[in-house]
Amino acid sequence: MTTDSARWQRYWDEHAGDYDRQMTAWDRRLVGDSRTWAVSRARGDVLEVAVGTGLNLPLYPEGTRLTGIDISSGMLDRARSRASQLGRDVALRQAGAERLPSPDASFDTVVCTFGLCAIPDHDAALGEMARVLRPGGRLILVDHVAGSSRVVRLLQRLLETVTVRQAGEHFLRRPFELLAGHGFDVVERERFKAGLVERLVATAGPVTSP
Repeated sequence: MTTDSARWQRYWDEHAGDYDRQMTAWDRRLVGDSRTWAVSRARGDVLEVAVGTGLNLPLYPEGTRLTGIDISSGMLDRARSRASQLGRDVALRQAGAERLPSPDASFDTVVCTFGLCAIPDHDAALGEMARVLRPGGRLILVDHVAGSSRVVRLLQRLLETVTVRQAGEHFLRRPFELLAGHGFDVVERERFKAGLVERLVATAGPVTSP
């Protein structure tokens, strides 16, 4: 594990206890039904990247077979507790998104909600998501991204002077622009709240060797 990875693991371990409260407030004020929107589109063998405390677990359709990864053991402890309370069989593993612990073409769907913003190398993470998806599989992303207006982006840039250093959280990323480079074809996309929130579905191309 790199020094940076260890740092962010400690950070999320320390904040795992407040995560649900904070995210529930953000969901209500900013992102609406985006979690339901995302997981309702999942099918088959599903990997959730940055599963956190498992806030999405109650929302998955029947018949999905779930695997979740997260860098934080503290987050995963809470996800395991939530899965147990729900009676859901979920394989939960500690790992970073830039090196997923799964073979090529292992999943029908990869879901990541509000995770790419805090993954240190989100481009590498997208490459890994492409690698583990079967040809034609779905990538489902929801996140806050660079806003539509110059004024909003200026405010986001100011925010980043604090949040990137403090929590590794970025506000000016545009994952949509990276997807074609990893062989994805975007089939569904929408932005709202002044372009701050983006949600999309993309399909994976054939697995290629590096």
